[in-house]
Amino acid sequence: MQFAIALASSTESWRAVKRAEELGFHAAWFYDTQLLNPDVFMCMTQAAMATDKIRLGTGVLIPSNRIEPVAANAFATLNQIAPGRVDFGVGTGFTGRRTMGLPAITLARMKSYVERVQGLLAGETISWDFEGYERKIRFLNPDFGLINLEDEIPLYISAFGPRSRQLTAELGAGWLNFGADVERAIGDLNAMNDAWSSAGRTEPLDCPLFFLGCVLGDGEAADCERAIAQAGPAVSVFFHSLVETTEPGAMAGVLPPQINETLERYRAHYQNNGPADERYLENHRGHLMFIRDEEREFMDPAFIQQLTMTGQPEAIRDRLRALADAGYTQFVVQLVEHHEDALEQWADVFATL
Repeated sequence: MQFAIALASSTESWRAVKRAEELGFHAAWFYDTQLLNPDVFMCMTQAAMATDKIRLGTGVLIPSNRIEPVAANAFATLNQIAPGRVDFGVGTGFTGRRTMGLPAITLARMKSYVERVQGLLAGETISWDFEGYERKIRFLNPDFGLINLEDEIPLYISAFGPRSRQLTAELGAGWLNFGADVERAIGDLNAMNDAWSSAGRTEPLDCPLFFLGCVLGDGEAADCERAIAQAGPAVSVFFHSLVETTEPGAMAGVLPPQINETLERYRAHYQNNGPADERYLENHRGHLMFIRDEEREFMDPAFIQQLTMTGQPEAIRDRLRALADAGYTQFVVQLVEHHEDALEQWADVFATL
């Protein structure tokens, strides 16, 4: 079992990554969320220069936000600074596109993008269409010692639906999942394993699970200030997504009554939040980073426990053991800005698994 951290990229992220390396963590994943956070590759470069062993991955890069030669160039540059320690995590786009009011890209577009970036990183000449032109492109002087195309950069795909899981299996990629509900996460993994087998894959599936959470101390409740700060952003994101992707009342009978009632209250808040063509701007402010003041009323302790990995150390260990037994290969806890000291608590929990 491997342990990792995730970070909403910042110019101070390298400090947490350096400490994670000292504690024996396997990897650090950086969110690629322009307009919310500093540039992901700049922040990863800082971490690369401050560490020696820990892996550094995009968690995840959004294809539409960087053209293929630019993305490949960034990965090859980072691979020169941290040889053999770089991972290419990619997805169709949630935060990275919703911040601009855009839906996710198609899987076909993502597949083409991934194959082109991988082709460039393999030193190949690829066919690339851009601005109405079809052109052949490649790295022109990879042997000059400025970039690294020699060390492999493994591929990981964030996949939540059947077709995206099929694509993950087709490309033989690692699979990134996000969530803390044990039953649902195990069901997702079983579905991914079915897709993996159906694609004729016999090699082990590498499957990191991302989550937010808070290791509670004696007497602390799931809605204490520390838990709200460290785990609450995951609850907000749950509502951020649903108010933009579902119609009023559509989740009745799908979600538990209490959560559905809270969703509709959040939806009313969202719909009264400025002009319709600007609501997404406020909706995603603080996304996976912090709780806005007006969101605190939605921080029900039952939601925090269900949607995040929050609890006493023994309870968290039981949940993680069940997930490890199911086949997850890496646990990735997101550290929230200004609460990076939670890393020490998570290291203690992980040490007992």
